[in-house]
Amino acid sequence: MASISSRARDAAAFTLPDLVRTDLDVIFVGINPSSFSVAEGHYFARKTNRFWPAFSRSVLSLEAREALGVARLEPAHDRALLDHGFGFTDAVKRASPRATDILPAELAAAVEGLVAKLEQYRPRIACFHGIMAYRHVHRALTRTRTDPVLGAQPLRLGSTRLFLVPNPSPANAHFTPADQAEWYDRLASALHTDGR
Repeated sequence: MASISSRARDAAAFTLPDLVRTDLDVIFVGINPSSFSVAEGHYFARKTNRFWPAFSRSVLSLEAREALGVARLEPAHDRALLDHGFGFTDAVKRASPRATDILPAELAAAVEGLVAKLEQYRPRIACFHGIMAYRHVHRALTRTRTDPVLGAQPLRLGSTRLFLVPNPSPANAHFTPADQAEWYDRLASALHTDGR
């Protein structure tokens, strides 16, 4: 039988590595990596996830698509996007079949580490996918119990602006793929108006 420490080490190894470096334009922050994405080795790897189609429809990805010579970005492009100003991480690094498997206590416990990571790498904007991923950060920074609204947030982490878009999961039926692309267009506008 495996010891507790070896089980913890095995669980920690079953995740996606952060794709981050200093001074990116955007670091996308998901809730946690899906088990499927970890098995595939790429962010938002499930074909039904709307991130890659919506991001590809958006003006936000135009320069990266042109530089890579593709009309549509795919999960296999996640590492290449570092060279075009985009990175990826998660609020909680523990993989699970569904984001709803992540407990609120895990999200709350992850805030300090996530904030430290964003302060270390200093992206122009940290873009959170969904209120579930951002709620605990918002509450810790504002010291309120209010929920945030989509769009540019009134808070900063040092020089990093915070932005909230809908979760691209197909389970989020409140937003269509076109809506999701429009939120990435709004993020592009926020980058354009950023004075940094």
